[in-house]
Amino acid sequence: MEENNDTGDEKKSFWQRRKDRIEEDKKAKSWLREWIDALVFAFFAAAILRSLIFGSYKIPTPSMENNLMVGDFLIVSNITYGPRTPMGVCVPFTDWCLPGVKIPSTRIPGYRDVERNDIIVFNVPWEVKPVSQKTNYIKRAVAVAGDTLEIRDKIVYINGEVEDDHEGLQQFYTLVMNQGVRLSGAKVETTGGELIQQIAQNTFIVNLSKEAASEVRTWSELDTLALYVIPEGEGSASYVQSEGTFSRAFLNHHQLSQIVIPFEGQEIEITNDNWYVYKDLIERYEKNSLERRNGKIIINGEETNKYTVKQDYYFAMGDNRDNSEDSRFWGFVPKDHIIGKAVIVWYSHDNLVPRFNRVLKLID
Repeated sequence: MEENNDTGDEKKSFWQRRKDRIEEDKKAKSWLREWIDALVFAFFAAAILRSLIFGSYKIPTPSMENNLMVGDFLIVSNITYGPRTPMGVCVPFTDWCLPGVKIPSTRIPGYRDVERNDIIVFNVPWEVKPVSQKTNYIKRAVAVAGDTLEIRDKIVYINGEVEDDHEGLQQFYTLVMNQGVRLSGAKVETTGGELIQQIAQNTFIVNLSKEAASEVRTWSELDTLALYVIPEGEGSASYVQSEGTFSRAFLNHHQLSQIVIPFEGQEIEITNDNWYVYKDLIERYEKNSLERRNGKIIINGEETNKYTVKQDYYFAMGDNRDNSEDSRFWGFVPKDHIIGKAVIVWYSHDNLVPRFNRVLKLID
């Protein structure tokens, strides 16, 4: 009898242990499943936040210096102007999208429109790709839809007035030192500027902000300092060969005759003089056919020189004016290319060395 009892206890113990192991396995699987569910939820929540609320972008070029520096990491608000719904089938947090697949997109209303002098992130218009897959650019919206813009001797005029002054805006100057005086790059750097090149024995091209230019003008060894300007009527081969067709309407980017920044509902009259100003807008951005045939203008197969604009446009320029390819070169930025407004520098480094004075810096 005792042997039978021992055997029964062993069987019971075996099945109990097996049952306990199964319960433990269930708990382990349940714990793992909870973590997987949490991670999947976090992934999709972050993807939604990134596409609809805000995104993070890195400054790769010096076109916005000294306001935004190479190595700055920005938070960009998508909700300011309204987020765009997805334009393609893409893998979140990557640049990979399913080739050839386009999804009809719209913009969810934001709480305001792009305003003059906003620093905006957008998809560069001239690339031949689906909009959301084009390279991200960041520039200042110097003119908005309906503004009249003109550039004379590099000075930007908006609606007849000189553009608002931006602290840190830089431009090339021609600097002439007194005879026999040499100029070093280190001396220019003490003002916050940069020596670009020497073009004659005592003549140099330097990149300066207005503040730096004022300091240079106090140098006793200075002869003259003036903005470096390509004169009106003088062509620039590199300029007219820029991406897109806009630059073919002008001779150089220091002299742009008056243009109205296109706005939704505007009726424009196409002429031979403004053909290249509006060619990309009509053909590439608003998907129409446009041609000149026997001296006549044909739009969508019909003879007409009138066209009604379907969306707002913006004119964007870098604050580092002579180190920026922008709307002066490739033309207007369509509203459907706008991603958002730059609001804060959340981190910054220079060759991996943190710039703590720029961390959490608000962007004006």
